[in-house]
Amino acid sequence: MTSMSKPLIDKHLPRNKLGLTVRDYEGSMSTLCAGCGHDSVTAALVQAFWQLDLPPHSAAKVSGIGCSSKTTAYFMGQSHGINCVHGRMPSVATGANAVNGDLHYIGISGDGDSLSIGFGQFAHAIRRNLNMLYVLENNGVYGLTKGQFSASADIGTKSKKGIANEQSPIDPCVQALTLGAGFVARAFSGDKSQLVPLIQAGLMHKGFALIDVISPCVTFNDHAGSTKSYAHTFKYYHPLVHTDFVAEAEEITADTSQGGAITVTMHDGGILKLRKTADDYDPRDRAQAIETLLLGDRSGEIRTGLLYVSEDLPDMHAANHLPKTPLNAVPYEALTPGKAALAKLQGRWR
Repeated sequence: MTSMSKPLIDKHLPRNKLGLTVRDYEGSMSTLCAGCGHDSVTAALVQAFWQLDLPPHSAAKVSGIGCSSKTTAYFMGQSHGINCVHGRMPSVATGANAVNGDLHYIGISGDGDSLSIGFGQFAHAIRRNLNMLYVLENNGVYGLTKGQFSASADIGTKSKKGIANEQSPIDPCVQALTLGAGFVARAFSGDKSQLVPLIQAGLMHKGFALIDVISPCVTFNDHAGSTKSYAHTFKYYHPLVHTDFVAEAEEITADTSQGGAITVTMHDGGILKLRKTADDYDPRDRAQAIETLLLGDRSGEIRTGLLYVSEDLPDMHAANHLPKTPLNAVPYEALTPGKAALAKLQGRWR
């Protein structure tokens, strides 16, 4: 019931360094279908922020239109947020980030919102290396408008009515890699142990961080013949690497039982630790990441985990030499210098 609020019972829950429980990172009651994968993504976002000891008001949540875009209402109710026009979320996030880069930007989108009407916006956010975590909740259908195929639907996958899709899918991870993104990952909403550290690393990455989450639609795309169903994903998803995120100033431990660990130091000082589970896979090799995804398509496997990471790319603020002071912190006198300054500026063009 949307009119019911969650009972706040946190007396015995553990608290993070800010003295907050996971309940302090939750939002309103979900109105999504029971069993929707998107609610699992919400739970992972709540857990990731709580474990990172980030204050809820330090986040800016941005979304477009669709089932996925309702997610922003369900976590961190004390944070900033805006629901945008269909497919235009990256533009709004770009504007907000340009005037205040101090916030943690989280874009929540879907395969319809990002890969159809918003495909151009998605591409240019990557091109600008906008400093944000972009979570794409991918279920292969337009669930809000009764289950039409989206641009991520695989060839041959069947709709609930039994109609087969005949159009080639757009793979957001391949697109992000070819456009130069510095952080690209794929996850499954049903694997919280994989998803939470990926979200944490994506939040701490300076630049555009994409996590494509296979998130089954239980109403329109969870039947036999669907390649985005729970049964299909559980059967065919294949973790490439095991990912851990170790926050700054915490003890770093390593498990080398699987052939050693690769560590990547994030901009905030945190450590992204990758333990290999696939032979010879290096998530720092962009070409190998693309090849791995393409081979996975041919074999029917859904390759998950951190596909590619680079900490060497300048983000939008650095590339465009934007001022470090947020617009809301600029003194009134500097924003309105008066008639004399305006006359001097206009005089240059006379």
